[in-house]
Parts: sequence; structure tokens; C-alpha cells
Amino acid sequence: MTVPRNSLRGFLAQARGALRGAIETSQNVTIVIGNESADLDSMTCSILYAYVRSMAPPRDAFSPIYIPITNIPKSDIQLRPEFLELFKHANINSQHLLTLDDLPELSALKSKLPPQNTKWVLVDHNALQGQLGKIYADRVGGVIDHHDEEGKVPSEAGDEPRVLEKSGSCTSLVAKYLRQSWDSLSGPGLSSRAAHAQDDSLSDDDDVVKVWDAQAAQLGLASILIDTANLQDKSKTTDHDREAVEYLEAKIAACPKFAASFDRNKFYEQIDSAKKDIGGMQLQDILRKDYKLWNDKGLKLGISSVVKNIEFLQKKAADEANTGTTDDAFLEALERFATERELDVYSLMNTSTSAEGHFQRELLVWAFGAAGIASAKKFAAELSNELGLEEWQSGEGNSYDHDGDGYWRNVWWQRQVQHSRKRVAPLLREAMI
Repeated sequence: MTVPRNSLRGFLAQARGALRGAIETSQNVTIVIGNESADLDSMTCSILYAYVRSMAPPRDAFSPIYIPITNIPKSDIQLRPEFLELFKHANINSQHLLTLDDLPELSALKSKLPPQNTKWVLVDHNALQGQLGKIYADRVGGVIDHHDEEGKVPSEAGDEPRVLEKSGSCTSLVAKYLRQSWDSLSGPGLSSRAAHAQDDSLSDDDDVVKVWDAQAAQLGLASILIDTANLQDKSKTTDHDREAVEYLEAKIAACPKFAASFDRNKFYEQIDSAKKDIGGMQLQDILRKDYKLWNDKGLKLGISSVVKNIEFLQKKAADEANTGTTDDAFLEALERFATERELDVYSLMNTSTSAEGHFQRELLVWAFGAAGIASAKKFAAELSNELGLEEWQSGEGNSYDHDGDGYWRNVWWQRQVQHSRKRVAPLLREAMI
């Protein structure tokens, strides 16, 4: 059964109903899910793949509709202002997004959504983590990802993709995989009356399918531009990214409703500015906004990525603690974040722009317990040159280096700025003892 041609808004409403029905009647369901950091790339990957795949499924699809799940609770959408800015361009809002809250509660997950009734397609990661991984890891049947291979997805994926390639954005790989199917959908859509009934943003003169394609194209385009700095980051941008941007922009240019007004540079700046607009958030929310967790060799590693420098977080911590000692307030906040999550190793990765206009990175690693400390020291000793780690001091002139009392900590300037979490995380994991 093929899902009728639809807008993103209409599709997401249908997907929510289909998931609810599958849970209530024990029907088969195919879930498309991104990684636990649930950044822009993971969110757009899952929606775009599920959207096109549902309307152009393989012959023997496991279920009639693909359900895109963003891997966070619904309450965490507010921590991602870039989502809210992007939704305006796709004619959807946060209420349309399917999240972990749309799945059964954890205590009833296995009984209400039996593993044998599910098939999981992973995008922007290739190993299902956390509680979902404990229950459904064996039901993963496809993957599109640009991270290092973890060997968790079957070598034969059947009708679903098994794509693991280097690219700046995973959405670029998704767009490439879907291209033929998507183009086949770009013929006549629903009747004008039916289309207007489900999408009040359309005028009588709009070509319905072209509008829907342009809205979906902007959804995908945003994450590619953010992950490649508008295709200007030479260390990240690949041919996959450039080709995907060209393809998605062509979808927008083909739509009279958007073609004349769309400006890629302005579009990128809007999404990028929204992503960096974290000044109104609490520090603990900033740390969990783009946070990923791994369990390796019995150790727990957590990494927070933040789009502001450490000085910004220090001031935030001091303001919240109502103290003038920024170093103490900041370190106490980080320690609380790590210990609440019972981490053995915690890393904070900060990106910012220097006063001279240069992109820069700061890297903090904080380890707890004998095994965590040994792992962190191994990481620092063996990978300092590769990452270009240099001595760092706080604004108060203090070093955060510490070794003793059951923990080890260090902070550096990371001069090899081309290495994002996509590279640093595997290096930290490989150092685990």
C-alpha cells in the first residue's frame, strides 16, 4: 500500500495516526530514527527519508508507512531554536514533530510495541543506543550514516539501504538515496480541492506538488548548509553535499511560490543565527541540547557540543549561581551534569569565532574513577598531536588541569579545528581501557 502524495504537514499527521494504530492493534511498523543528540541533521534525515519512502516504498515493505521519530522528548524541542525557525519554511510546527513521547512509556514499551512487530532504519548513526537499543537493536534493518562504521547493522539490508559514506551532512546521503523515488513523485498530485483542505498555505494558483517539494527541500537543505557552513567548510564539505544542495535548490527553483524570494545565503544565516541563539537557556539545558552518550567497555562517555565558547558558559554559570567566581560556578555546573548521568568520562566541545574572525575550538575532558582517568590520560597522551591540543587558561588566569581526589580534568585549545565530535568521539572511545 502506498501513502498518497501529501504535504509534510499532512504526512506527519498521518504518521502519528499510523503509529498510534500500530501500537493499539499490534500491527507492523517501520520507524526511522536519528541519533540521541537529535540535532538538525538527525531530525531532517528521519523526516525526509520517511516522507519520500512512504509514498514510494519498496515492493515488499515491512509496513505501509514509515514513521519518523526525533530522538528526544517533546519538551526538548524548545532547546532547539533552529528547529522552530526551519519549521516556518516547511509549513509545519513543533506539534507536528513525532518524538519519543509518541512511543509507549518505557515500562510498557516491549509489550505495546513488540520487537517482532518493528523494523528500524537508522539515519545519522549506525548503532541504536540507550533503552531503545537494548530492546530493538536486533530489529535494525537499514542505515544511512556518515559516521564511522560500528558493525551493528546487518551486512545485508534487503529492501532498505545500507549506506555509510563520508559527507558533511547525513541529509546529503539521504537526498542522494531518495532522488529517483522523489522525482517519480513529482507528477500530478491531489485534486486542488483536496490539497487546499489539508494545506491552508496554498493559493488557488499554486502548483500543489511543487509547493510540497519545495517545502521538503528546504527542510533537507537547512541541515546540509549548517553542517558544511554553507558549503564553505572545506574540511567537511564533500561532493555528496554539493550535489544534494544543487538538487534541493532545483526543487525550490521549480516552485513559483518560492523561487523568486528564496536566497540561500539568507536562508543559511536565519537558521545559523537561530541555532546560536542560546542566551536565554539555562546552563544545564545548553549542556544537554546537543549531548550524546556511549557505553563502551563498561564505561559511560558523554559529550556535549556547544556553539559558544567556554567564556560564555562561565558567565552563564556565574549569573545562575549569583557569584562573581566564574571558574568555581562553571566547574560545579559541569561536575553536577556529569555526576547526575553517572559518567566515567565527560567531554565538552565548544565552537566559536575569535575576535579576528577565525573559527576556533575548545575541548574539555573530565574523567572519574580509575578506569575513566586511565582512559582520559591515554587519550591526551596519544592524540594530542592529531587534535592540535594546546594549553588553555580561563579568563581569571586559571588552568583547569587537575589530577587527584578521584578525578582528572584538562582543557585545551583544539587547533586542528577540522575535527568535530564525529572524529573526537571515536578517538575517546578507542582510548577506553
